[in-house]
Amino acid sequence: MCHHPLIRHYNAPMISISVKNQQELVELDFASLKLAAKTVLEGEGVPSAKVTFAFFDDATIHAMNLRHLNHDEPTDVLTFPYSIRGAPKLEGDVAIGAGVGKAAAEERGHSVNHELCLYVIHACLHLCGYKDKDDRDIAEMRAKERHYLKKLDLPDIAGE
Repeated sequence: MCHHPLIRHYNAPMISISVKNQQELVELDFASLKLAAKTVLEGEGVPSAKVTFAFFDDATIHAMNLRHLNHDEPTDVLTFPYSIRGAPKLEGDVAIGAGVGKAAAEERGHSVNHELCLYVIHACLHLCGYKDKDDRDIAEMRAKERHYLKKLDLPDIAGE
């Protein structure tokens, strides 16, 4: 096996996570957000991925939610998958409402960073094919969220 630093090994996982800050309300902890995403993707057995997380203010995430889902309110997470389940490379973009996260964290009494990490975990699970449309799917999603929160040594802030 070649150990030259410029040569990549074909079996090495290639998970690329980008975080873009498009708001000024919340100071982002880029390292913990990227770690949350990488932990979920690796934990779900994703061998290769390219995912971008963009954090927006309430007005912007509201407009996106209205345009894409016809929901007339700000939201926590909008997930845009570009690859199908089982594809060799998982690709997608995620829009996150930083203001929604800040308000939820304040209401629930924990840090905004923990709330935003939960949103990243939730989005990654959506990209991996998990749904939250019915009670069974929601229960599975919450169990997965709790699993990854625990793995990251974060408090159990997943809802019911």
